[in-house]
Amino acid sequence: MYFLVAGLVLLVLKWAEIGPVATWSWWWVLSPFALAALWWWYADTFGYTKRKAMEKDEARKAQRKQEARDRLKNFRRSP
Repeated sequence: MYFLVAGLVLLVLKWAEIGPVATWSWWWVLSPFALAALWWWYADTFGYTKRKAMEKDEARKAQRKQEARDRLKNFRRSP
C-alpha cells in the first residue's frame, strides 16, 4: 500500500511539474507501481495474504467466544 501511495504522490508531482520530481525520468516516477505489483505477487505466491486473513478470522473467533463467555457469566449472576 505504501508503494501505491508513493507512486501516486510522485505521479501527481511529475504531472504538475512540482519540485525536483519534474526533472526525473518517468521510469523513476512509475517505479513504485512496479514495486507494488511485485509485492502483491510475492504476498499471494508465498501465502502472506492468506495467512493474514486467517489470523484476522482467528482473532474474530476468539473475540466472539470471549464475548459469549462474558454474556454467559453475566447471565448466571443475574437473579
